[in-house]
Amino acid sequence: MKERLEKALRRLGPAGILGIGVLLACGGFWSSELRPMEREISQRQAAAERLRSRTPYQPVSRDSRAEELRRFHSLFPSPRDLTAEIEKLHRLARGAGLELAQGEYRLERPATGLWAYRVTLPVAGSYPQLREFIAAVLKAMPTASLDAMRFERKRAADPQLEAQVRLTLYVRPTGDVP
Repeated sequence: MKERLEKALRRLGPAGILGIGVLLACGGFWSSELRPMEREISQRQAAAERLRSRTPYQPVSRDSRAEELRRFHSLFPSPRDLTAEIEKLHRLARGAGLELAQGEYRLERPATGLWAYRVTLPVAGSYPQLREFIAAVLKAMPTASLDAMRFERKRAADPQLEAQVRLTLYVRPTGDVP
């Protein structure tokens, strides 16, 4: 048996042996890489076909959209809760160890949509304290947004910053969702 194999290999020569090796490698590559890819492609094509055959989403009625809007507005505080929201903002600043100077507060009431209570706060503290305050506000007050920040130092080596933080507290209009 061994002699026959050696005789066949001599007859094939180096080129024949290399050719058989390439064929075996191609078979292994096809079974390990290409065949699974072919299956995946056919699965994706079937999924795409299922998506194409679906009808586009259509709302059931206009009332459901109005209800969704009412639910969305209920997530926001009412105007009578603004004082508590401002107190929470100041409490978060004190918790971060910041000094707040007198701020500027302005309520904007568009004809439709949410009201915006714009708050501009002059702040004094270190950079880590300022970051802690902003992170705490955005976490504890999900209806607030950070609009702008400006900070400066008296000297480059000074650890204290003087900053101005502009926030917007969104409020549902009066008469919307009790």
